[in-house]
Amino acid sequence: MTDLANALDATGECELVRFHTHAPATSSNEVRLALHSLWTPLWRRSLGPSLDRLLTPVDVVHVAGRATPPTKAIPLIISVDDLRPLRGESREHQRINQLRRAVSHGATLVASTRSASHEVQDVLGIERSRVVVVPPAVPLVQPTLNGTALVVNLTGVVKPFLNLAPELVAFAKSRGTHVVAVSSTKVAQRIRSRDSAVRLMTRSEARGALGDARVVLHISDGARFPSFAIAALAAGVPTIARATTINRELLSGAATLTEDDREVMPLLEELWESPTRRAITIAAGRARAEDFAPATAARAYAALYREVVRGWNS
Repeated sequence: MTDLANALDATGECELVRFHTHAPATSSNEVRLALHSLWTPLWRRSLGPSLDRLLTPVDVVHVAGRATPPTKAIPLIISVDDLRPLRGESREHQRINQLRRAVSHGATLVASTRSASHEVQDVLGIERSRVVVVPPAVPLVQPTLNGTALVVNLTGVVKPFLNLAPELVAFAKSRGTHVVAVSSTKVAQRIRSRDSAVRLMTRSEARGALGDARVVLHISDGARFPSFAIAALAAGVPTIARATTINRELLSGAATLTEDDREVMPLLEELWESPTRRAITIAAGRARAEDFAPATAARAYAALYREVVRGWNS
């Protein structure tokens, strides 16, 4: 959201009022919401005081994350970037009820992909017109030059990586390098207990990991927008990703997609060693990443804001 806000500022098409719903303001250009810590538990249910009386006058409100404060006279847009709370055994009825309640009061939901949009509609049982598709902004990164590491990004799953880790580590050692796993703290603990040869980095260190990558392996559960994989493409790093529904929609033709984890090792060797294959994938990846640059996302969101405000006032 910070990258999107900065890009929106740069367009000059709208005047932004920035705020946090779950934490105090972190900079002087943010509005401080009175008693936010008191309201947050209610906002997680789309209940509590409306933002109308806590913000300076605005035309539209856009929030992301788990707090969805209600509004009365202002249209509300909610980004739904994480599908895990809506899925299977992890299905969280509070999140489902929260989003349903927000939509019933006029909120517009934003999904990052068409496939995610269909899933949100099906789970919530809402009309297609209440969910729009606008990809989020993927932060710009410096091109990676002369990277040497095999970087694995883990999102929502760890078992496939643990199964592959011995082969990945052996491959990296044979090339005189190492495996870096970018993951949550909880997942890092599981990896540490299984394979001490894997270097672990937190999400906050992801940019640094990408700067030393020769190939990226993106292992995800397909529940979230693949920001790390797209950032890798933007940096010119050949990327392998699992062929989830979302990855097929966004990464086909740019990243190398696998239907089976047994395909990873031969593909990794080709992307590591073949100058021709590397050049083709790097060019395709950089071209695809342009579709998700902050400036591109900002133009799409500015158009969405205008459309929502027109609909609200009509």
